[in-house]
Amino acid sequence: MQKEREANKERSREAKMGRIRGMVLGGVAGLAVATIAIPAALGAAGFTGAGIAAGSLAAKMMSAAAVANGGGVAGSAVAVLQSAGAAGLSTSTTAAVTAVGALLPAIFRKK
Repeated sequence: MQKEREANKERSREAKMGRIRGMVLGGVAGLAVATIAIPAALGAAGFTGAGIAAGSLAAKMMSAAAVANGGGVAGSAVAVLQSAGAAGLSTSTTAAVTAVGALLPAIFRKK
């Protein structure tokens, strides 16, 4: 009986360490996405620090937004993406993406 209790305690301890490891790795992954992948994807789409690149997906999106909004794109998704492409993500957005990455293992854990 004592050996069984000790074995259960050990399994519980190992499961807890696995969850902590998953949260740490998720946080690292979230931080990597926020600081590396998102800016790289925005740049590849044509949202650059110098403005929207001609002939890019971003240029097509801006054209479509301008047509749909009667010539203006202020406040649109294109404007938000261009801001992020030019200045990067804010500290609070980076923190939020990191936190979500840390929480994913808890949300999608194995039963």
